[in-house]
Amino acid sequence: MSKITPTLLTQADFEKFGKVIQIENSDSKTINNGYAQKYFELCTMDANEKNGSSTLHIYVAKNREFPLKIDMLEKHPFFSQAFMPRGSKPFLVVVALGEDTPDLTTLKAFRTNGNQGVHYNRGVWHFPLISIENGEQFIVIDRTDHNHEDKKIIECIEYDIDEDIFLEKE
Repeated sequence: MSKITPTLLTQADFEKFGKVIQIENSDSKTINNGYAQKYFELCTMDANEKNGSSTLHIYVAKNREFPLKIDMLEKHPFFSQAFMPRGSKPFLVVVALGEDTPDLTTLKAFRTNGNQGVHYNRGVWHFPLISIENGEQFIVIDRTDHNHEDKKIIECIEYDIDEDIFLEKE
């Protein structure tokens, strides 16, 4: 049995998997006659495969029980995804590298600080949304084909993990 414990999410540690979405250390400019600060281009979505486009969703998450068995990973081979909490509660992220199957030697867990989101690069293996609190809402940006048959792609590949890997909450 293996245990993984989340580390604090930093851009340096997450760089292989995507980008940390946060305003800290991000470029900004004052807009709206001084009434708003715009932090721009925090991530660039990759969703144009077969003329798809980016779309925004809101997920309402159920809390997970810990230790959480990491029994599968999924990836989206033709688009990236971004998850941003609407509140300020931390959430957990489990990711791995790999092509056809996840390379479990690269498996990592991260804990956000509550004000960070994540942008998964195209094809990054990840465990589905891990909310610590019940009813937390997340803004999710990914790909849509607008229900056009000619724009359909393989949206998600799942991989079942045979090993006993458990994620600790802290």
